[in-house]
Amino acid sequence: MTKYYTRACNFYFGSISREKVKKKLSIPLHGNNLISFDTIELITRKNIRRINIKKISKLEAIIKKNILIDIKRISKKKFFKGLKFSNSPVLMGVLNLTPNSFSDGGKYIKKNFGEQHAKKLIKDGCGILDIGGEATNPGSNDVKTEVEWKRIFPTLSKIKKLRRFISLDTRKSIIMMKGIKNKINLINDVSGLEYDPETINVLKKTSIPFVIHHMKGNPKTMQKNPKYNNVVLDIYDYFEKKIKYIKSKGIKHNNIILDPGIGFGKNLKHNITLIRNISIFHSLGFPIMLGTSRKRFIKSLSGVNDSKERLGGTISSSLIAIMQGVQILRVHDVNEINQSIQVFNSLKF
Repeated sequence: MTKYYTRACNFYFGSISREKVKKKLSIPLHGNNLISFDTIELITRKNIRRINIKKISKLEAIIKKNILIDIKRISKKKFFKGLKFSNSPVLMGVLNLTPNSFSDGGKYIKKNFGEQHAKKLIKDGCGILDIGGEATNPGSNDVKTEVEWKRIFPTLSKIKKLRRFISLDTRKSIIMMKGIKNKINLINDVSGLEYDPETINVLKKTSIPFVIHHMKGNPKTMQKNPKYNNVVLDIYDYFEKKIKYIKSKGIKHNNIILDPGIGFGKNLKHNITLIRNISIFHSLGFPIMLGTSRKRFIKSLSGVNDSKERLGGTISSSLIAIMQGVQILRVHDVNEINQSIQVFNSLKF
């Protein structure tokens, strides 16, 4: 049987969106009348059809039924413990407590630099602090549990007193449990919950919110000629299968975020294709997170204009994401990304 996928597209913003929603000419994205769409792409592994929402009623019954289910998921307001998406996007500020992360390794592991940087990220406008003690960029080696926790704990013990939403970037269940005892709010496991078989039990036992991240392979091998039949649909199927598995294990809550994992087992074409089509993941019914900050694909696209910070490429890819309704952006340069969003919103509305 042919499988159909629904991607919301042709978005409207601000007062224009509100007016179109009022006249039922467009459908609000995750319950927000300030961003809406009037067209979907009906996708199979063989073709793509663009259909105005007014013409969905004319489709054959089985296809129409599937599309309407997807649209219900796309348009339904998202509720998430501790986060509000009415003012999307939420910025996740990166706090790397590692000596070897690809762009800022070693900067925040000495003295109280981690705490200071966390306070700066908050001041600059991040809604989530993402703290991690193990680098997972291409070519990275595994870090022993005790080393990872030794890097994290001194800073975490201080920033938890700030009473902010804290995400813990780790693949290890022991670190997760230690973090939960220290008041973290979210698990961000780049392995897609696959590195440690005990992770699922931790998630079930604690009911902690978490990210389902896509990675092909592991940090050591993931960039060695990654292949997909169709990168967008393959990752959609991966998410769909993973969500069913998680539910089958007794995890009942819907405090789940989806991250397609830019740069994690993807070549340049894969990354570009995912960013251009990221709104397809709305039909799974969960908030979407995207992390393009300072990543290598920016260098590949910008060529001689590349810089270490890659701020321009991060900003442009982030704006493409929010134009498709992405709810969370994981970034290093919170102040600059926040500024770009404020100006962008003011101009487009």
